[in-house]
Amino acid sequence: TIMVNCNPETVSTDYDTSDRLYFEPLTEEHVLEIIHKEQSAGTLNGVIVQFGGQTPLKLANTLDHENVPILGTSPASIDLAEDREQFAALLDDLGIQQAPSRTARSVEEAEVKANEIGYPVMLRPSFVLGGRAMEIARNDEDLRKFAAEALSVAKDSGDASLFIDRYLSDAIEVDVDALCDGKNVHVAGIMEHIEEAGVHSGDSACALPPYTLSPALQGRLAEQTIALARALKVRGLINIQFAVKDDEIYVLEANPRASRTVPFVAKAVGAPIAGIAAKVMAGMSLTEFDLTQANPRRVAVKEAVFPFARFPGVDPQLGPEMRSTGEVMGWDDDFGMAFLKSQLGVGVHLPDSGTVFVSLRDSDKKAIVPAIRKLTEFGFSILATAGTAAFLEAEGLKVSRINKVLEGQPHILDAMINGNVQLVFNTTEGAASLADSASIRRTAVNRKIPYFTTLASSIASVQAIESMKDREISVRALQSA
Repeated sequence: TIMVNCNPETVSTDYDTSDRLYFEPLTEEHVLEIIHKEQSAGTLNGVIVQFGGQTPLKLANTLDHENVPILGTSPASIDLAEDREQFAALLDDLGIQQAPSRTARSVEEAEVKANEIGYPVMLRPSFVLGGRAMEIARNDEDLRKFAAEALSVAKDSGDASLFIDRYLSDAIEVDVDALCDGKNVHVAGIMEHIEEAGVHSGDSACALPPYTLSPALQGRLAEQTIALARALKVRGLINIQFAVKDDEIYVLEANPRASRTVPFVAKAVGAPIAGIAAKVMAGMSLTEFDLTQANPRRVAVKEAVFPFARFPGVDPQLGPEMRSTGEVMGWDDDFGMAFLKSQLGVGVHLPDSGTVFVSLRDSDKKAIVPAIRKLTEFGFSILATAGTAAFLEAEGLKVSRINKVLEGQPHILDAMINGNVQLVFNTTEGAASLADSASIRRTAVNRKIPYFTTLASSIASVQAIESMKDREISVRALQSA
C-alpha cells in the first residue's frame, strides 16, 4: 500500500501504516506524478479516494480521465452524490423526502429561489471541504451577502452552483455510516446529534446508539440508508446525514466516502469498519465478513474539541461551517455518564453546585423547564435575563434576575467575571441577538465556565450532572465487551 498525505501529523502517525509514504500535497499535479512513477515501477493496481475526506474525492474525475483505476465507488457515483441538483433528482426517484430545494448560479437567481422556498434557507456550495461557506440565511439581506461568498467558493471548487434548501428549525440531525459492496449493505452506526440540525456534523456532539429516537424511526433511517447506498452503487463506505422533524425524515446529503465518524463508530461497535471497507473496495463481498456482533456495546458519545481559547475575540457560536480541531469519546452504560465523560475529555468540568445562568430564545423556553427544575432540586441557584426569568417564574421556579449587557451594569458579564456563575445556557437566533450575546460566550471561554448554546446540549448537561451525583465515574477499556 502507498499513501499520499501532506498532513504534518503524518510524520508521527502514518510512517508505519503503509509500505510507502509520499509526503506531498493532494493536488492533481503531485498525485499524477506519484501515480506515473509507481505505474512505471509496475506496482500500481488501483487508487482509493474514500479515506481522505473531500479533497481526494475532487481528484477522482481527473484520475479517471487519466485511466487510473479507482477502487470502490465509481467517479460517476461520486458525482451523483456530490452534485446537489443530481442528488435531489435521485431522492425524488427513490421517493425519499428532502427539504424543499432549488439550485442557483447567481446571487440574483439565489434570491428568487430562496423566496420561492421561504426563509430561513441553508446555502450549500457543491464539492466543498468542512462546510466551507455554508450559511443560514433568514432574509434577503442575509441571502445576498452569503450567496456572493458561497458562489465564489463553489467556483473555486470547480462547480459554480449553489444548492438552496429550507432550513429545518429545531430538527434533530442524524449521521449514518454504512458499508456496501454494490448489493449488500451493512448499517454500521446511527448517530443522533446533540446539537440541532444546522450545526456542522464535525462540530456536533453525537450519541451512538441514538438516545431519543424510537426503534421504529431508527428502522426507517436504516431502510433509507440501504436504498441510497444501492442506488448510488457504493462499494466501500457511505455517510448519510438526515434531519428528523415531527417524526418525519429528511435527507440532507450523502457522502460516498469514509466520514470523520468512522473511527468513532468502529470503537463503539467493536468492528474494523475501515479495514472491511478497504477489502470490499478491493473486490470482496460483505457476506465474507461476520458483522452479526458489530453493534453498539455501550452508549458512546463523541464530542468536538475547539480552539476558541487560542483566538481572542472569536465568537464560539457553532454553525454550518466546521470549526473543531479534534474530538473525544465518552463510553458508559447510560447516556448521562457517557456525555459527562465526553465533556471531561475536552476539558469541560461540569459543576455539582453553584449558579446557572439561563438566557433562551422563545422556542426553547418550554422545553428547558424540566431540566431547570431538576437543577434546583440539586441545589443550584438560577440566574436569568428578564424574558427568560419571567417565563421560568410563571412555571413556579425561583429565579434571580440580572441585566443583559446592553441594559447596563451590574450585568451578566460582571457576575461571570466575579466568579458568581458556574454554568451557562445561552440559546439564540437572528443576527442581532447573536451579536448581543457574543460577549457572554466569549467570557465563558475566557473564564473556563461550561457553556451550552443549544437546547439539546443544555438538557444533556443536566443529565450528565444527575449521573455524576448518582454514582462514581468508572473506567472500562474499549477492548472489553
